Amino acid sequence: MWPWTHLALSYLLVSLSWRLRGHRVDWRVVLALGLGSQFPDLVDKPLAWYFGVIPAGRSLTHSALTATTVSVVVLAVAAQRSRFESGLAFGVAYGGHLLGDALPKLLGGEYESLTFLLWPLLPLPTYEGADSVIANLGDVVAAPVPYLLASPVRIATLVLVALVWCADGFPGVADAGRYLARTRQG
Repeated sequence: MWPWTHLALSYLLVSLSWRLRGHRVDWRVVLALGLGSQFPDLVDKPLAWYFGVIPAGRSLTHSALTATTVSVVVLAVAAQRSRFESGLAFGVAYGGHLLGDALPKLLGGEYESLTFLLWPLLPLPTYEGADSVIANLGDVVAAPVPYLLASPVRIATLVLVALVWCADGFPGVADAGRYLARTRQG
């Protein structure tokens, strides 16, 4: 899954979770979910592709064991600092990342490809095409528009995320705008 797809899925999961709880998504939650949605790839990809210290770009932080541990620690620290909502958003988004990586394999019946979720208890699936970080970053930067426009489902998903973000009041961007307006006045 691409970074923006992880972000979109995680935003939808967090926004829905917050609505069900009667809460609003604010900039802190958006920041935490943004980090949580990218965290597994920000750790695993460089450690595997560039430094070669873990076996694959979907191993250590893509394991549900690590995800649970990291999410509990983040939630505990956030709660201690009166930022429970941010810690929870990180954990939900982290889970959303794993769901995003697992769902296509699950729907495709490729159950043997899901063993990364329980690594190191289960062996990793065989991965192909693990290019260097620079080559992969080039693909990420070049691909968003053609990727999104190549499928009606992707376009519909993009529209859905934009509508939900709008309904939430554009958290993150609206907060930054209000902050900048206050600093200009004061």
